[in-house]
Amino acid sequence: MTEREVMEYDVVIVGAGPAGLACAIRLKQLKPDLNICVLEKASAVGAHSLSGAVLESGPLEALLPNWRTEYTGMKVPAAEDDVRLMTRTGSFKLPNWAVNLSPMNNHGNFIVSLGQLTPWMAAQAEALGVDIFPGFAAAEAVFDENSAVKGVRIGDMGIEKNGEPGPNYTPGVEIHAGTTVLAEGSRGSMSKQLIAKYNLRDGIDPPTFGLGFKELWQLPPGRVKPGRIEHAFGWPLDTATYGGSFLYHLDNDRVYVGYVVGLNYKDPRLKPFEAFQQFKNHPRIKPLLEGGEILAAGARTIAAGGYQSLPRLDMPGAMLIGDAGGTLNVFKIKGIHQAIRSGTLAAEHLAEQGKAAGFDARWRNSAGHRELHSVRNFKPAFKRGLYFAMVNAGIESLLKGKVPWTLRNTADWSSLEKLSDYASPDRGWGDRTLPPRDRLASVFFAGNVHDEAQPAHLKVLDTSICVTRCTKEYGNPCQNFCPAGVYEMVDDGQGGRRLQINAANCVHCKACDIKDPYEIINWTTPEGGSGPNYQNM
Repeated sequence: MTEREVMEYDVVIVGAGPAGLACAIRLKQLKPDLNICVLEKASAVGAHSLSGAVLESGPLEALLPNWRTEYTGMKVPAAEDDVRLMTRTGSFKLPNWAVNLSPMNNHGNFIVSLGQLTPWMAAQAEALGVDIFPGFAAAEAVFDENSAVKGVRIGDMGIEKNGEPGPNYTPGVEIHAGTTVLAEGSRGSMSKQLIAKYNLRDGIDPPTFGLGFKELWQLPPGRVKPGRIEHAFGWPLDTATYGGSFLYHLDNDRVYVGYVVGLNYKDPRLKPFEAFQQFKNHPRIKPLLEGGEILAAGARTIAAGGYQSLPRLDMPGAMLIGDAGGTLNVFKIKGIHQAIRSGTLAAEHLAEQGKAAGFDARWRNSAGHRELHSVRNFKPAFKRGLYFAMVNAGIESLLKGKVPWTLRNTADWSSLEKLSDYASPDRGWGDRTLPPRDRLASVFFAGNVHDEAQPAHLKVLDTSICVTRCTKEYGNPCQNFCPAGVYEMVDDGQGGRRLQINAANCVHCKACDIKDPYEIINWTTPEGGSGPNYQNM
């Protein structure tokens, strides 16, 4: 058995996103003598932080009242909203009064870079005495004799591709703590394990997700209107598929442009990355971007299940916060304020109670959970089509969720139809001339770094299914939904095909772990420090 160093803390927090850092900061504000550490799998805090990102600043101001004057990163005040239904050649603008009544009203909000905001929050935490360790991925939980979580094990370093220790092998340390706080973000790998172990979804709807793409563009002078926030839905998706775009006008002639596709889509032939690229070539969007330059790109999944899919948030020795639990408000298209809310509430609970037990009940009595309840029917309504969902969204906006029904969520992996049972629609997609030319080019703009000598962190439990059943039944959809070209069916040299996993391309979005129709793909943490670099995203 490998001898491992053990470090002791009062609280260990897994993930240096807004939820984890808010928890660390608030705990230190309330209990300065607590020993707290934060583990971050990225090479630096912020490198894996990707969001739209429009910030509803109230929870951050409550946590750090001086953020507006002390935070020097990008924060562009929201100036105007524009929400549209897109057609192949044009668009219809929703009335301003309708947008102002809805959760999509951004008055008082700020466009920020989450890749810049989280390092600033980390600096505030360190100034209070929190230990933050970037480049250390928590691989699995460790348990005490009563099967309660007593901490985490850091992933080993220096493992060769064959799984054997190499010349630079270093065993991962164990960090033991009175409470482990999971703030891993959407589809956290350790959160997934513990939700299953403790049956935290008993009586709860399955989680559901969106796959989000984002690019940062530098444009010619004069095109950008700082603070303008544009959202759109409709084309290039069909009316049976949930999704939509965002276009945020920044400072210094820059824009964020992005697209989200709900992973509960039915079409096995749909390629979400190509839908995003097609959107950019729409007659309304292309003139804005043409002649500009991509500076950065990325992709990640979004925990979109909300109220119906929220698991129990506490378990023996540990708790879930932020997107690890699923606190994002999908109608608002915002999760940062909810993550900060849940992290702050978790800290206040630990400061008062000294243990995780009871946190779930506390969250469900909070303003953050009431916000999720008020928009609970927005996302599942899209299962009945775009136009039903638009009517439902209007009702939700007017009544603030005070309706006597709750629509249910279903698992994304189960929604994919078989090739023989689904006639893919003609999407009316045309030529694309704006970059990037393909997924590999997009991966370049993500700043990806993986040591190719390490074992693949994407574990396929039975690759024979890929060659036989999946090819026939679904046409190997992993080649379609992965935004980074990780999965390829290639010639096996014997007249057949085999699955090739290009693990170094992975941008850690977790879509494969969610959408695979056989549930045989398991996303695990690669060596700490691996992955994309989203510092300006």
